[in-house]
Amino acid sequence: MPLDLAVASRAGEGAPVLFLPGFGSTEEDYTDVALHPALDDRPVIAYDAPGCGQTTCGDLSAVSIPFLVATASAVLATPGVDRFHLVGHSMGGLTALLLADRDPARGVGFVDIEGNVAPEDCFLSRQIISHPHSDPQGFLTEFADRVWSSGEYSSALYAAGLPHKVRAEAVRPIFASMVDLSDHGQLMQRFLRLPFPRVFVYGEQNRSLSYLPTLADHGVELAEIPHSGHWPMYSNPPAMWSRITEFVTRTSADDTDRNRVS
Repeated sequence: MPLDLAVASRAGEGAPVLFLPGFGSTEEDYTDVALHPALDDRPVIAYDAPGCGQTTCGDLSAVSIPFLVATASAVLATPGVDRFHLVGHSMGGLTALLLADRDPARGVGFVDIEGNVAPEDCFLSRQIISHPHSDPQGFLTEFADRVWSSGEYSSALYAAGLPHKVRAEAVRPIFASMVDLSDHGQLMQRFLRLPFPRVFVYGEQNRSLSYLPTLADHGVELAEIPHSGHWPMYSNPPAMWSRITEFVTRTSADDTDRNRVS
């Protein structure tokens, strides 16, 4: 199947950071990495997921979370990429989790920005079931309207970009896959057993997520972003980038120290 990825990348020293955008977002969510001096020497990779942005895919009906995981795995097959940091938001966080679960020895650290780990995380994707529509474009239009008026920080900004960033035919297979994995994929168990440092980033509007105490009890760092909901990259990017850069820098140093000792 033809697949042409829109990729933004940069060479550097050390393990690269793979940035995975959420549904309806694009690589541009992360290109400000170039403006953060703490990550100046760090190689980075970001791309538009199939079905979103400027990436083109020959069969949109095939775009599911496993397909996105396979895509990320192929990107990381680049010669010289052995270990890597993961930064993923929402759908990208779920993709990153399953990618890390495949080969956890390659992970250095994982910044999970409200990625799916439980059924309650499907407040967007479950609308494919709760608000069925026979026409893919009709569903996307009505979905954007519902998100626009949801009352979350930056929801209107996010919704306004959906018609320009999403292929309507890819929505159903992506959302159905996200719901199935969130309900039946044992995501929490997979996340908790990852052997490298993890930070779960969430907006203050979502501090009621039921599983936050469970994450903390199992050694997952929690980072609440003030004045933010599900899209901190739009509502409070300085706070989000501060947590990303601090975590990546710290886990890189810890990983270097461990390798030096061994």
